[in-house]
Amino acid sequence: MKERFIDIMRLIRWQNLLFLVILMWVMEKWLIVPLLFTYGNGLPEVLPTSMLWTLITSVVLIAAGGYVINDYFDIKIDRINRPDRVIVGETLTKPAAMRMSIGLSAVGVLLGGLVAWLCSSWTMGILILLMPGLLWFYSSSYKRQFIIGNLIVAFASAVVPMLLGLANEGMFQPFIIEHDLQPLYGELQPVIRVIYTWLGGFALMIFLYTWIREILKDLQDQMGDRELECRTLPIKIGELWTKIVVTLLILLTIGLLCWFCFGLLPFPHTWGSLSIRYLVFGLLVPLLCVLALTWAGRISSDYRNAQLLMKFAMFLGLLYCYVINALLCA
Repeated sequence: MKERFIDIMRLIRWQNLLFLVILMWVMEKWLIVPLLFTYGNGLPEVLPTSMLWTLITSVVLIAAGGYVINDYFDIKIDRINRPDRVIVGETLTKPAAMRMSIGLSAVGVLLGGLVAWLCSSWTMGILILLMPGLLWFYSSSYKRQFIIGNLIVAFASAVVPMLLGLANEGMFQPFIIEHDLQPLYGELQPVIRVIYTWLGGFALMIFLYTWIREILKDLQDQMGDRELECRTLPIKIGELWTKIVVTLLILLTIGLLCWFCFGLLPFPHTWGSLSIRYLVFGLLVPLLCVLALTWAGRISSDYRNAQLLMKFAMFLGLLYCYVINALLCA
């Protein structure tokens, strides 16, 4: 029973789900709440804790369902790339995996739909409804197609912070009415723009980080992908050109980080020193290390180390929210 539980946790990628929980909690508490207070005349958190955790649970369940269906369709590839880690067809039968995926996704959509209804956000409802279908088609077909599979995963990851923005925007008016703050509501519109600017920046970075990591995973899984005639980037254009693509994406990410942090956002002048230190050591150095590992890569395990480091670099990028919180609350 214990081994079965461990296998199920591996199947749903519990580490990735935990990262999703941390990402959404950190962005709400260390980014959105300080921005509300600073740019909204001392406005407190408008999204109730219960609604935040309902939204987090929804996203986690949909993601877990996506991981299960991914392994369902990847049995043959996984038997080649990672035969010691095959769960569907071994620990869990294929019909049971299908039921598990549908059940997780259905509950996730229901919870997400509830939050969207409470927030009166059609956009959120459509995105929540779209995600399971997108992950299904990705796993069954698009994953093996040229570039499009990588872009779908990157898009799905980038949607997560925007859901928080939609939830907070949807709760603005009910909060204002409940606390009799109608005279200030017109003045709070710039706060929404500031929040979406920040969330949009993080969403773009998550999109690029995820895209790079997905390409590194394709480099890692070349053997099984080639055996089953997948059309991933390394198979279509070769390892060398794939490394060049990764290099260009990392350089683009570095350039956008510098532009976003110091060119686009209205930072107070005193933010410079701390922002520069974190930009260099928390964001740029990890990306350059990923680049070095990518070019040094020769075998599957080398690329696995590069994509794991990319995941850590994404976590460090998320922690930039703490820098924002510290500076806004100073």
